[in-house]
Amino acid sequence: MVRPRLCRRVRFNPSVTYFKPRGIPLRELEEVTLPVEEFEAVRLKDLEGLEQKECAKRMKISQPTFHRAILSARKKIADAIVNGKAIKIEGGNYNV
Repeated sequence: MVRPRLCRRVRFNPSVTYFKPRGIPLRELEEVTLPVEEFEAVRLKDLEGLEQKECAKRMKISQPTFHRAILSARKKIADAIVNGKAIKIEGGNYNV
């Protein structure tokens, strides 16, 4: 039996939830979905500049779980930037 996934703690819901390349109609774009908890991981680590241990503590998750979240988020963001895809921030398993 698989262990149930715990809710991640995020500080707030993002006010902007969609990014797309300029000049390309939305109907022509592929989309990458970034869950809110991965968005929070990027915010804490890359924008706030916190250490991984502190980020994990704030999100109430283990350090290895935080590491997986940040790697997944960065891969999705890189894919969107390099391949000209839209980024949609939604969903996930989190508490505000």
